[in-house]
Amino acid sequence: MKTVSVYCASSSKALPSYYEAAAKVGECFAKGNIHVIFGGGKGGLMGAMANCLLNEGGRVTGVIPRFMCDEGWHHGGLTELKVVETMHERKALMASMADAVLAMPGGIGTFDELFEIITWKQLGLFNKPIVILNTNDYFRYFLQLMQHAEVEQFIRNEHRQIWQLVDTPEDVLPAIEHAEAWPDDARRFAAV
Repeated sequence: MKTVSVYCASSSKALPSYYEAAAKVGECFAKGNIHVIFGGGKGGLMGAMANCLLNEGGRVTGVIPRFMCDEGWHHGGLTELKVVETMHERKALMASMADAVLAMPGGIGTFDELFEIITWKQLGLFNKPIVILNTNDYFRYFLQLMQHAEVEQFIRNEHRQIWQLVDTPEDVLPAIEHAEAWPDDARRFAAV
């Protein structure tokens, strides 16, 4: 495992503990010699993670739609910045470059990315580890929603094995490294 795609917030209004966790993720990835692919933003948890990773000598590639660059939302100091035309291209490129995915707290964009990669894994289109960093128990309602979806028979119990949940940045890399292989024939149980 050499490359991890990270989904996280661009919000500048999150609590300090979220920024601290994002920076710690950057530090852990730099120490682990992990190349990070992320949304290319300069603000929020995106910026905190990227800045720490770069300060520690790490490698980070941003993937960002042109319209976001036009707004000045991109990080100007990355190892590499790939500019694409659409959000769909951004997500597809980030997934294609990844050996694993990490989702940290974020808003609608982060949820969109996380649900799409979970869907791809359910359908056997992405069989790599997906880890969710549950800083401040941020994803508790996501977990409740997934449990409710299973109870109501919209997803299978196996589908709740698509991701792993961890509580600290230090737990991210071990979770990725020890993730159980996702079945190559996942489509066999994709439908409920």
